[in-house]
Amino acid sequence: MQLQQLRYFAAVAETRNFTRAADLTHVSQPSLSQQIRSLERELGAELFHRTRGNITLTDAGATLLPLARRILADADSARLAVQEVVQLRRGRVRLGAPPSLCGSLVPDVLGAFRHNHPGVELAVLEGGSQDLVDALGSGELDLALVIAPEAGEVAPPALEVTELLHEQLVLVSSTRLPRKRVRVEELRDRPLVMFRKGYALRESALAACRAAGFEPRFAVEGGELDAVLGFVRAGLGPAVVPGMVAARSGLHLAAFAGPGLGRTIALAHGRDVPLTRAAAQLRATLLGHLRTAAAQGSLPSGTRLLPTAG
Repeated sequence: MQLQQLRYFAAVAETRNFTRAADLTHVSQPSLSQQIRSLERELGAELFHRTRGNITLTDAGATLLPLARRILADADSARLAVQEVVQLRRGRVRLGAPPSLCGSLVPDVLGAFRHNHPGVELAVLEGGSQDLVDALGSGELDLALVIAPEAGEVAPPALEVTELLHEQLVLVSSTRLPRKRVRVEELRDRPLVMFRKGYALRESALAACRAAGFEPRFAVEGGELDAVLGFVRAGLGPAVVPGMVAARSGLHLAAFAGPGLGRTIALAHGRDVPLTRAAAQLRATLLGHLRTAAAQGSLPSGTRLLPTAG
C-alpha cells in the first residue's frame, strides 16, 4: 500500500468521479484507475461501486476512507515537521560553557540566534571544561565552549576543536589599582579571592604565582564566578578573572605585565557525530558574532580573534 494510492482513493471518494479525481491529483485518468485497481487487489476488496455516472463507496471503501485520511494527514504532518526543522523553525541545540563565558560571551550569541530562530529550543549546561568534554563524549551536548588545552597537552581525539579567542586574564579589585599593568610578583603580599578547586582559572593563577617564586595567600577561597566577584566587590581582596568577565563587572581592573596571563577559548563538538542543522547554525552565529566584534573593535581589551575562527 502506497501513500499515493491512498491519495488517489481519497480523491475519487471525495469527487465521486475518476476524471475529476485525476485532474485534482495531477495524474492521467488511466494511471489513477490502474493505481486504484492495484490497491483493491492488495486489499482483496473492491472499494467503489462503478456504474455509469455513479461512483459510490463499497462497505470496504467506507471503512478505509477515514483511515486513509488519517494516514495522509499524519504523512503531511511528518513532512511539515521535517521541513520546519530543516528551515530552522523548530529543533533543539544543547550548548555547554564555563560560568565565565555564560556571563559574558554566551548571552549575546544566544540572543542573536534566538532573534533569527525563535522556534529552536536552547538548552545550556554550565560547567568546567573537563565536565563539558565528558558531556560531549556521552552525547549530552551538541556543542561546547571550552578552555583549550595548554601547550603540550592533547585534545581528546574524539572531539573536533576549533580555537576561537585568546583572552587575557586580569586582576580586578573593588578599589582603584595603582597602575594599569601589574606584575604577578605584586600579588605576593596581597591575599586573593580564589575560585574553588577544579576551576581552570584557579589553576592558571596558582601556576603564575608559583612560576614567580611564591605560593599565594587567600583572603577567601571556594567560590563560583558570581561569588568571587561578589567577594571582590565587598572588599575582601582582588581576584584573577577573564578579561571579558572583568569588562562587565564594574570593578577596577589591571592587566598583567608581559608576558601576561591568558587562556584560549575553543569550540568543541564530537568528531564522528554530524551537527544538526540547528547546532551548525548556532556555530555559524557564534563565529559571525566574533568576527563582527573583532572587525568593529568591540572585543574586550586584550581579547583577540584567532585565525582558526576566521
